[in-house]
Formats: sequence, C-alpha cells, structure tokens
Amino acid sequence: MSRAVLLREHGGPEVLRVEEVAVGAPGPGEIRLRQTAIGVNFHDCYVRSGLYRTLPLPGVPGIEAVGHVEALGEGVEGLRVGSRVGYVSPGYGAYAETRRLPASLAVPLPDDLGDEAAASVLLKGLTACMLLRRVHRVSPGETILVHAAAGGVGQLLCAWAKHLGATVIGTVGSREKAEIATRAGADHVVLYREEDFVPRVREITEGRGVAAAYDAVGRDTFLGSLDCLGFLGTLVNYGQASGPVEPISPSALAAKSNALVRPIVFHHLRERAALGAMAGELFAAIAAGIVRPETFLALPLEDVGESHRTLEARRTTGSVILIP
Repeated sequence: MSRAVLLREHGGPEVLRVEEVAVGAPGPGEIRLRQTAIGVNFHDCYVRSGLYRTLPLPGVPGIEAVGHVEALGEGVEGLRVGSRVGYVSPGYGAYAETRRLPASLAVPLPDDLGDEAAASVLLKGLTACMLLRRVHRVSPGETILVHAAAGGVGQLLCAWAKHLGATVIGTVGSREKAEIATRAGADHVVLYREEDFVPRVREITEGRGVAAAYDAVGRDTFLGSLDCLGFLGTLVNYGQASGPVEPISPSALAAKSNALVRPIVFHHLRERAALGAMAGELFAAIAAGIVRPETFLALPLEDVGESHRTLEARRTTGSVILIP
C-alpha cells in the first residue's frame, strides 16, 4: 500500500485528497519507484478542474517525479534497484509515495543534481528544450517574446535563449517579478498591468517584431502575441493560464506569413531516443550553469491543495514541488 492523492471528482483544490492505494509488484517492462519529490504543474490544475478530461476518474494526477527504484519487472535493462531516476509521464500517477512506472520513461539523474532540484526542473526544462531547440530553433541575433517570464518555464526560456544569443523581451505582472526575469536573462521587461506589451514590443524591435512569441498565458495575451510577430514569425502557444484561446481563422496568419504552433512536450518525448537526447541537452545546460533549478515552494503531500492554490494565484517565481 502507498499514500497517494486521489481525484474522484473535478473541482477546486479541496477535491484533492490523500488516500491509501495498492501498488503491487512491477510487471514486465516496469519498475516500482519510491518517490522523493514530485513536480506540480499547471497541467495538474487543468486536470483537477476538469478543463482537461484526460485522467479517468477516480485517478491519481501528476505527471513528473523523482525517486529511487525499489523493484524491477521482467525484461528491464539499464536500471538496478537503488537507481535514482526522474520521469515525465502522460499516463499520470505521480502524486504518490510509491508507484509502478514503465521503465522506458525513467531517466537516470546526474549525481550532482539533487532530487528536489530534479523535480523542480525536469518537465519545465524538457519543455524549454522543446520550445527553443525543436519547435522554433532560436538563433543568435533573433529577438523573442516570453510571457510569464518570471515563472518556472519562463525563467528557463529567458536564460537559455540568452545563452543562444537571442535578445529576450519578457512580460511580467509586478516589479518584483520584473527583477526575477531580468536576473534570469531578459534584456527588456514589460509590466503588462502598467502598459500594453504590443506597442512596447514594436518600440523595442523598431517595428520589426519578434521571431517567436512563447505564450503560456493563452486567452489574455494570444492576439497581442500574434501582433508582436515579425515576418515569418512563429507564435508558440504552449499553455492557457488565463483560459483557452478562441478559434481564429488561418487567414489571420497571412499578413506576415506567420506560423502558429500548439506543442505538447509528451509528443516530442514519445520515442526513447528523443527523450534521452533532450534530457542530455537539459542536463548539459544545468551542468554548464546555463539554466538553474529553482524551487519556489516545497510542501508535504498532504498540502497538495495549497500547491494548486499557489500556482493558480500566480504567486510563483519558480517551481512548486511535493515531498511524499
């Protein structure tokens, strides 16, 4: 038996409750993992609220964690009991003390990356790698726009893009967050509650617009992000913190031959080779000090509801994790 957070109905953070669940021995190709740190993400909030109906109820939410291998199923190679691994999984189940997991999802962690740091950075770092190196490959001399630049993914985007030679414009909601975005690597920071980011981006780019806009905010910023693009620019909508985006006509992209992308990180990680390659890029970036894991808040598993409240209130300037 293991303690896990069970979601039985959609609703507010109060519907998340810790219960005892059976785990069992790992089957063929599986491992049993004793988890030490669990990442909390906006995706989890969408699943809990019912915005995403991708977890059959009752079910255990959560898509990333770090832990130590307790047992190996038949046919598992490359891991041993005691191996320290992290994972991201579209199959959910991360909000638990112990779980079974397909061994193909487990990524061995570098010795110099601690459990809490790994849980703070793995999904967000793989997402940043996907966005900057796969969806739109950032090149030296480009200017990009990053919304929520003080958030967990936002800071990684600012730091990594700056290292790649881009000029980074970030948007944030407060002066405190502006300082965080600047430290992360943003060259220009726009306080969107005090000024319209669209004319400010035009001013900074001298009317040329940006090569890419990375937008996890969604409804509140989507059309403005599109306006900020230059010719052949790409709008990367990878989240919807303010709500889902209303449908638009493809002709809205025609004025500057723009592209619109809605990437899902799990699609980029569906092959083991791709997962290994992107994890390798991320771990190398961490080792080089290009990106730094930042835990904003660590809470015990029992306080899972508070972790969701903190995220949804947009009080975070880094990652939120749970400690089983």
